[in-house]
Amino acid sequence: MARHLHFDCFSGISGDMTLGALVDAGLPFKDLVRGLAALKVEGYRLARTRVERGAITATKVDVLIEKGFRAPLTLAQIARILKKSGLPPVVKDRSQAVFDVLADAEGKAHGVDPSHVHFHEVGVIDSFVDVVGGVLGLHLLGIQRVTASAINVGSGTLMSAHGALPVPGPAVAALAVGVPIYAKGPERELTTPTGMALLRTLAAEFGCLPSMQVCQVGYGAGTADPAQWANVLRVFIGEEADSPGAMDTIVELETNLDDLNPQVYETVFDRLFAAGAVDATLAAVTMKKGRPGNVLTVLVPREKAEAVLAVLFADTTALGVRTREVQRRILPRRFASVRIHGHDVRIKLAESQPGRSKAAPEYEDCKRIAEQSGRPVKDILEEAMVAYRQAQGTRPKGKVRT
Repeated sequence: MARHLHFDCFSGISGDMTLGALVDAGLPFKDLVRGLAALKVEGYRLARTRVERGAITATKVDVLIEKGFRAPLTLAQIARILKKSGLPPVVKDRSQAVFDVLADAEGKAHGVDPSHVHFHEVGVIDSFVDVVGGVLGLHLLGIQRVTASAINVGSGTLMSAHGALPVPGPAVAALAVGVPIYAKGPERELTTPTGMALLRTLAAEFGCLPSMQVCQVGYGAGTADPAQWANVLRVFIGEEADSPGAMDTIVELETNLDDLNPQVYETVFDRLFAAGAVDATLAAVTMKKGRPGNVLTVLVPREKAEAVLAVLFADTTALGVRTREVQRRILPRRFASVRIHGHDVRIKLAESQPGRSKAAPEYEDCKRIAEQSGRPVKDILEEAMVAYRQAQGTRPKGKVRT
């Protein structure tokens, strides 16, 4: 089973909170210190303390500066430091990916090319070590999969090198595109660019705590200690449950329609799929005052949700659309190919468990052959399945031909 870590960001996330949570969840502090020594950056030391944040006892990890560079670093300087370090290759690559994401966000926020960004937030030793330490900590814990909750970014204003800024600041706002965020609690910055970049780079998905067998829980304290608020980052570490399919978070859009010409639905569906929908259904219902109507339900990835919403509002009579994030399990899928009547037909395969799979011909391929040959599409579908069964096991997976 894969070792899984879930970030619970009910009070946001920062680099030091991440280090504290990992150590609190079982990362040996000595191993973290020894591992970071391979970064070959001098002038700091790590300190670990137990603190109270609200009603929660948490671990606070601080990077204490003794001497060293304090001027902001460029992306090229960061790349050179990582390249010369003795860190494991995977840690170098993932750390560089975090800085690349940060540079892109800072560039968008301030209107400059990422290569010209000077990192004000990660330019000094403490934040630099936070990023690399967070990536290294996950590596040392053997984490194979990372997920995260929606992120509390805070509210109010913050002071930066550019003066007073609204929360979330420009860099965090740029990093938050496509990521679920919200604001709750004290008026202050709860999520830093470093913390958001770590999640944006390392998390495979965002949503509720997924099914897992938890073996460790850790709490990492933030520097601030607001009254009546537990300013901590919580992590859950465990093994993924043995259940078929991978968990996926998707947006469900739903609207009731009772005054749309039925002839329009064909075009609506075509445009929904063109905009990025992965599924769309229409269900007949009885609405208020006994009127017959339909419920149109659409599934769409987060990043395509706005485009699909635009289609719903432009191409239907809907005045409102219900939106919610839902989780679904997806079986691993692949495609094979068979050849009938001189044409290729794709066969979609879904593995329900090792050694067992479901197979179905792609309808559009069979429809095209039926139209060209003048034969019933049901016959083409049946022939494609016969061809697949005959060839099963006689060709390499994913490239079955007859």
